Amino acid sequence: MDRILLSTLVYRPPEVVFPYVRTFTNYTRYTDYLKEVRVRGDGGPGTIYDLRLAWWKLSYTASSKVLSVDAPHSLEWRLVKDVDAHGEWRVESEPESAPANEEAASRVYFEAVYDPHSADRDAISLPRFVSISRVVDKVRPKLLSEAETLVERLVADIEGGRREVELTVHEAP
Repeated sequence: MDRILLSTLVYRPPEVVFPYVRTFTNYTRYTDYLKEVRVRGDGGPGTIYDLRLAWWKLSYTASSKVLSVDAPHSLEWRLVKDVDAHGEWRVESEPESAPANEEAASRVYFEAVYDPHSADRDAISLPRFVSISRVVDKVRPKLLSEAETLVERLVADIEGGRREVELTVHEAP
């Protein structure tokens, strides 16, 4: 299993941050490869988000199920088909890290644990002569950079503007 765990500070309290983390339908603004999000449910446990991704010569729809929500602190998810993957968004109050010009700060964690070799070969339409192993080798480094981009853009959305965001990579494949 590979694991990505990264975090950053957002200069807002958890109650303000969490709704942004929870609203998967806005994620198309945070990454170049997520093209569409369809929702089946009310956003709580059991809700399934169909995430249509496109990259390189590949197009794929991942179905992510919300396992639990502990607002404003945690949202756990799991992919329900084709790839063995699960993760969590976590928001922790960290007021001592707020700069003098900000009233609050929260640390936002993004975690994804996945088995890149668990991909169902029949679920992904590959170009002729392209093996699933080659795709895994190409996608693996892209996942970390996309997670970083997603978190940076999420922070800009929450705070209402771009700033230099310091990402802490706690673990990477």
